[in-house]
Amino acid sequence: MPRPPLAVADRMRLLDASGIRKVFDLAANMTDPINLSIGQPDFDVPDEAKEVAIEAIRRGENKYTQTQGTPDLRRAVAKQCREEFGWTDASDRPYLITSGVSGALLLAIQTLVNPGDEVIFADPYFVMYSHLVNLAGGKPVPVDTYPDFRPDVNRIADAITAKTRLLLVNSPANPTGAVYTAQELRDLADLAGRHELLVISDEIYNLFCYDEPFVSMAGLYENTLLLRGFSKSYAMTGWRVGWATGPKPILEKMTMLQQYTFVCAPSIAQAAAVAAMRVNMSEQVAAYRRKRDLVCEALGERFGLTRPGGAFYAFVPAPGRDATAFVKQAIEHNVLVIPGNVFSTRDTHFRLSYATTDEKLRDGLAILTQLAESPPRT
Repeated sequence: MPRPPLAVADRMRLLDASGIRKVFDLAANMTDPINLSIGQPDFDVPDEAKEVAIEAIRRGENKYTQTQGTPDLRRAVAKQCREEFGWTDASDRPYLITSGVSGALLLAIQTLVNPGDEVIFADPYFVMYSHLVNLAGGKPVPVDTYPDFRPDVNRIADAITAKTRLLLVNSPANPTGAVYTAQELRDLADLAGRHELLVISDEIYNLFCYDEPFVSMAGLYENTLLLRGFSKSYAMTGWRVGWATGPKPILEKMTMLQQYTFVCAPSIAQAAAVAAMRVNMSEQVAAYRRKRDLVCEALGERFGLTRPGGAFYAFVPAPGRDATAFVKQAIEHNVLVIPGNVFSTRDTHFRLSYATTDEKLRDGLAILTQLAESPPRT
């Protein structure tokens, strides 16, 4: 029987609308909600970056760039890696400027995953991981990290099969805020090395570490594809610019794929990103450390919250361990949070983003606390 002319491709059945976007759309129809749902900084893009972007527009720098990115931004990224990791030979590890880390993830998964390949990552996980693997015809393999969200190397080892293609690491993590220690990352690197696995290290939240210095997998394991961006650190979420570096054969194919998809990252955003990298964001990071502490003080003991060490999220146990039911109650009381089943095979927790004003955060925490103390509905 012929396919109906308006039928979409079968692969699209593997995707559904992001639960985060559903809440975001809901917020648009509410009157002044307390929105603790979206992972978007509440501070603005640094003025230095704005001015450079404006100047670039006026100079006429509004055209395509090289697919791999402008020389200025690639030099700035290479300088950062040289200072952080001691890398000096760019010929073995090229740099690709991408349309955000999300764009880099799409390029990486499409470049690396064949139908049937398995990709391992921690559960809970960033929603895009499972969908992108499915879209490539691969099999997502989430590995349980409850209750403390630490990477258990034995559980991960048990998940490895002959079909395992990649290990995807996200630290600091969305949605849990977990920050992996140097020893945990070394253990993962040893495991990946024994099985000759590539590690994709999603480090979009690298700037937001509150209790200990950030450690990158890229500094511990050579066979790492490193992804970073500007959306969270510099509030450039709408500017769509990130970067990737790793083994040359992989970067070459990702660059080729970008040529036929995104073409290049936005030219103006690339100019602004060079300026952004020179801005000291320690004041903003300190503000988020204080917000994290407010969340832990309000919800830690009462909800049994595992203290997040980074990013700007808390993954909070829901009263009664029914996150969807609790989130519905919260929304009825004008507080937007995300149920855990968006990020996990479980629905026992909800994600709270504290990327908002202190006043909104305090009000939201007070309402959530009151709901937890209310008698359960019958």
